[in-house]
Amino acid sequence: MATPLTTSPPPTSTATARSYVLPMVAMTSLFFLFGAVTNFNDVLMPYLKDLCQLTDLQSSLVQGAFFGAYFLMSLPAGYVLRRLGYQRGIVLGLLVMGGGALLFIPAANSRTFGLFLAALGVLGAGITLLQVAANPYVSVLGSAQRAASRVSIVGVANGLGGTISPLIGGMILFGGSVALKAQLAALPLQERLSREATLVKPLYLGLAVFLAVLSGVFFLLKLPEIESLPAEEEADTATLAATTGRSSALDFPHLLLGIGAIFVYVGVEVGLGSFLIRYGESQGITQLSNFTQTLVRGLNVATNFIAVLVGQSPAPIDTSAGFTKAVGAVMVASYWFGVMVGRIIGIPLLQRFNDRRMLVGVCAAGVILVLASILSTGETALWLIVLCGLCNAIMWPVVFPLAIKGLGPFTKQGSSYLIMAIVGGAVVPPLMGWISTNGGGLRLAFVLPALCYAYLLHYALRGYRVR
Repeated sequence: MATPLTTSPPPTSTATARSYVLPMVAMTSLFFLFGAVTNFNDVLMPYLKDLCQLTDLQSSLVQGAFFGAYFLMSLPAGYVLRRLGYQRGIVLGLLVMGGGALLFIPAANSRTFGLFLAALGVLGAGITLLQVAANPYVSVLGSAQRAASRVSIVGVANGLGGTISPLIGGMILFGGSVALKAQLAALPLQERLSREATLVKPLYLGLAVFLAVLSGVFFLLKLPEIESLPAEEEADTATLAATTGRSSALDFPHLLLGIGAIFVYVGVEVGLGSFLIRYGESQGITQLSNFTQTLVRGLNVATNFIAVLVGQSPAPIDTSAGFTKAVGAVMVASYWFGVMVGRIIGIPLLQRFNDRRMLVGVCAAGVILVLASILSTGETALWLIVLCGLCNAIMWPVVFPLAIKGLGPFTKQGSSYLIMAIVGGAVVPPLMGWISTNGGGLRLAFVLPALCYAYLLHYALRGYRVR
């Protein structure tokens, strides 16, 4: 997401080019990690709602704590990277994330929601530092001609991680045999919650170990140097300020509207995924369609294999009881799978067709899908929301360039503000939770994502224009 800085010349020899294979593999694993950790929150939110006996508003603070770190840490991350350098910044980011993962152990032991939020905030701070450091490296790990393909590779890895993690989380947190569920249901409430609290500990302990190993890998790797902002670019900034009267990126109206567009885009994407399970529960679905049952059972085969790897006994997801949290986790994974597929399809489409017109189409489709879902019931309402994942896929790669177009030497400053706008993921879900908790219900809460899509549609039609 960050704009690459000036780099050294690309490698010319085959031997040198081959030396970038291992760093590229490491960077790809990093972006897979971004997607996996971020989208796991969509199943963690309903899990903590039950575990800590929360309202919809309180449970939505899961996303508030995580994405709030983007807003709080974006500018400090730039300072840290200037002091430590990009490679050591990546190592530090991984270690910070590891510390956040370890905080889940005492949080689970005490079932203290505030400690869970602190752990999520630390995780988010680590990911922010990694995002600011990692994105420029993708463009310099090899020839400049192949930079776009490398960005595409890590983008797909990010989507793949975001698709798999809800499946694994749903299996571990909401899965289990019918007999086990009946046994837990028969226990007194506090004892049942204590048993369920232990489910999350192996996941985050394993994550902490993986992060420690990955930080060691990045510490030992020899990554290319990234130079600082050239002095002549600073001179261009002063010249532009003197001739146009614009001394900041914020003096450009289309950037201000673009910041709002990124804010609502991230907010709607996170909000829909976060409340999808709760939305399904509110539909009162007692009988799943054959399509949904087949999908759940098919994906369950793959997740059962993973269960064996993490030391759990495989158990089929019960589809006879209608919609459950485990079924909902599969639908969350399907939502993020749509985002990933949309990105893959969008790469050639954005090269052939006008990107802004495509943005108009997907934003209009988003409004229609959400409103149609609100007016529908049962599985239809759920699958209409899942389809929104396809609409979300191309929004970032289209909105971001439109927002920084024409900024000249203020481009990097504008990019930083756009990164900070990711805080929309911390604001929109709690607003949806507030509407639901204060009498509106989830159906009314989903009007907010429709309004977000409507703002994005306005930006695609008029707000993008450079003035």
